[in-house]
This record gives sequence, structure tokens and C-alpha cells, in this order.
Amino acid sequence: MKMSSAIRAALIALSAFAGAVLSSAAHADEGFVALTIYKAGWIIGGSGGGGSLTFHGRSYPLSAGGLDYGLVFGGSKTVLRGRVSNIYRPSDVAGVYGAAGAGLAVGGGARAIVLSNQKGAVLELSGRQVGLMANVDLSGLAITLK
Repeated sequence: MKMSSAIRAALIALSAFAGAVLSSAAHADEGFVALTIYKAGWIIGGSGGGGSLTFHGRSYPLSAGGLDYGLVFGGSKTVLRGRVSNIYRPSDVAGVYGAAGAGLAVGGGARAIVLSNQKGAVLELSGRQVGLMANVDLSGLAITLK
């Protein structure tokens, strides 16, 4: 059975695309992120803070801020540490990260979250939240390099 030249060309193009995607993902790197986020709100909340990215032995300062909308009440401080993957350069960490979530912190509690931005960077963070905070909300966190 003969394959038409259009189908053959499409298969070759698809194979080349898949190889390029797999090859570029193999060259992505990872780093370490530490963030301290302060959050407060009543229905609409805000968050801000900063931290650092360690990538290829160098440290880069970060700033973070965002908005929350939904059921938000109280204030908290969250210290998060973890890995950032699928980055090629430090600027890939910068971007907007979104999440939907729910939580309750009275005094202190553990926190873990996985987020990704529009550049494909993936943050896998865990840490501790301290304060009085109740939330069921949609939130966005923007991280920038200072």
C-alpha cells in the first residue's frame, strides 16, 4: 500500500516537531527558590514579599506580589522554599502564576503548592504559614527579578 506524499510529509514534520520538543525539554534546567509572602485581606486580598532564586551557583533577588478574590479574611506570613524547574535562564522565573485554593491557618500550619507560569517554569514549593487566614479564592502571584 502506497502512502500519499502529503501523509508522508505530515508524518515527517510531526516527527521533527516531537524531536525538537523533547530535545528542548531535555536542556531545561532547574534552580532553588526561597520566598516570603505576606498576605492580608477582607473579600479582596493582596500579597507581597520577596526572596531569591539560586541558579547555576548565583543568587538573584526576587519580588512577589498579587491579588486574591473570593472569601479572604485575615493576615498571614508564609515562608516557602523549593525547586523551580523547566527554566533556561533566571528571567524564566519571572511571570504570573495563578491558583485556585482553600486554606485555614490559625497560628501556624504547613503549606505546599505547585505553580507554573506562561514561560513553562514550574515552582514546587513548601513551607510554613503563620497568622490568622481563611480563604477560598482565586489568586495570582506575579514574580519579578529585581
